[in-house]
Amino acid sequence: MKTLVRLLKRALVSGSSASVASTVALLHGGVRDCRSAIAPVNAVSHWVWADKALRQQDSSWRYSVAGYCIHHAASVFWAVAYEYLVCRCKPQPSKKQALAIAGGVAAMACVVDMKCTPERLTPGFERRLGKPALAGVYVAFGLGLVLHTLLSSKKP
Repeated sequence: MKTLVRLLKRALVSGSSASVASTVALLHGGVRDCRSAIAPVNAVSHWVWADKALRQQDSSWRYSVAGYCIHHAASVFWAVAYEYLVCRCKPQPSKKQALAIAGGVAAMACVVDMKCTPERLTPGFERRLGKPALAGVYVAFGLGLVLHTLLSSKKP
């Protein structure tokens, strides 16, 4: 039970970091691809507000906050997988192992999000961003996942 609680606490940290990092990438991609930094974040709220959310260009409590909260929850969900794999490395993962695990989890999240998920539950931002920006979002997500591990690592 202690291990589970520790894993969930670590997932909250790494998932939050991944959420913030990937949201910054979403904002940057939005400016470049759809002339609205917040539009890709709003698009995530299509889970709640259907297709109307996919067209929202301006920030709002309804679309932007809901979109970020859904994105954050999904980031923490994937962080549980990352932290589980990291905790299996004994005594602790090297920086290379942690980066490889984070990259694998980010790649898996991308494949599941883009290829395996029903359209109604996709992230939504893929409908507002081009492929280069999407790649940037998942790279930022992976780097956000591993950040806490790298900062707290005692190995060189």
